[in-house]
Amino acid sequence: MKSNIKIWKLIVLVGTMFFLSDVAHAKNRAQDSIPGYKPDTGYFAKRFIHRLGVEYRPGYIFQTSSFLAGDNSQWKPYEWGYSAHLKYSFQFKPNTCADRIYGSAYQGIGLGYYDFGNKEELGNPIAIYLYQGARIARITSRLSLNYEWNFGLSLGWKPYDEYTNPHNSVIGSKANAYINAGIQFNWMVSREIDLVTGVTGTHFSNGNTKFPNAGLNTMGLKVGVIYNFNRPKDALTKPLYQAPIPKFSRYLSYDLTLFGSWRRKGVWVGEGQIASPDAYTVLGFNFAPMYNIGYKFRTGVSLDGVYDASSNVYTIPGNGNECYKPSLEKQLALGISGRAEYVMPYFTVGVGIGANVLHGGGDHKGIYQVLTLKVEMTRSSYLHIGYNLKNFSDPNYLMMGIGFRFNNKYPTFHRR
Repeated sequence: MKSNIKIWKLIVLVGTMFFLSDVAHAKNRAQDSIPGYKPDTGYFAKRFIHRLGVEYRPGYIFQTSSFLAGDNSQWKPYEWGYSAHLKYSFQFKPNTCADRIYGSAYQGIGLGYYDFGNKEELGNPIAIYLYQGARIARITSRLSLNYEWNFGLSLGWKPYDEYTNPHNSVIGSKANAYINAGIQFNWMVSREIDLVTGVTGTHFSNGNTKFPNAGLNTMGLKVGVIYNFNRPKDALTKPLYQAPIPKFSRYLSYDLTLFGSWRRKGVWVGEGQIASPDAYTVLGFNFAPMYNIGYKFRTGVSLDGVYDASSNVYTIPGNGNECYKPSLEKQLALGISGRAEYVMPYFTVGVGIGANVLHGGGDHKGIYQVLTLKVEMTRSSYLHIGYNLKNFSDPNYLMMGIGFRFNNKYPTFHRR
């Protein structure tokens, strides 16, 4: 329960600081020397288009376990799930620098209610999440193809319990991470109303912090309506004049990330695995020189260090299920990974692939992959939420922490 509370506090902190930091920056007058550029220096309420939306998402549940396929108390497969969402977002005003650079990006906070047809064994979880979307392609002046991702926390699950919920082999904790991504058509019907429809995929899991952690995955459709409170009339037509986009000056920046988490692990006993009775500490750092190629892309190489107290844990035949820790050098590793990041206002999504070059063998062998979300807090700091995989399939650990960016010359149009 304590671990669930920690995750909840992190998500609330991310959301609260994200919005408060933007309000604080919005009050500062811009100091910009780019010829022809006139930033919007109004307060938060006036600088953006404010939007309130509702969505309905039916989705197919992938049959990734015997429990979902029919080995449950109802003796039937669970094939469809349904959810309803209430979402608030703010969007850049049309024909501003930020609007043109980032494809009419919008970002906000959402609340979703899920029904998987089995309240007794799965529950009806509620998801609270941050989200962001932007235009992929403009089809007409009113119709566009957009992408959108959601990331947050889902609460209210009925987790596995040996006695009261023994069939549920996919969800092991009451609180689970919520990840969603998809593409959609956005049709501006009027100055106030948008209609959206598209396809979307969703993943729920606890990040290996508790067993079982098979997770639940869905793929389906979405339909929704958005009300725009203060969208200007010229947003519906092609502008006669487009604001100039300043040329991006390429440069090197340096990201230092410090992270920590906890994890459970499957330990081999004889010919099978058991869940470790304890949760193990994970601590680490990443130091990444990154080459900023343009407004929306940076790439580089990262030096990755980790202390994983669960690595190379073992059992002794004849001693039952008791787990033993190896020497410290078998729990430490230093690796090198290639990184690529997609940069947007407030959020940066990154991927990486690497291998440990200094380690004590065993669990640290092989190739690791990382997926990260950096939430901009100040110009030189960010919150970091990530996940580490091994060999593209085996879950390793969460990476929750804070980062600092040095020599940051990135333009801040979205903050003005």
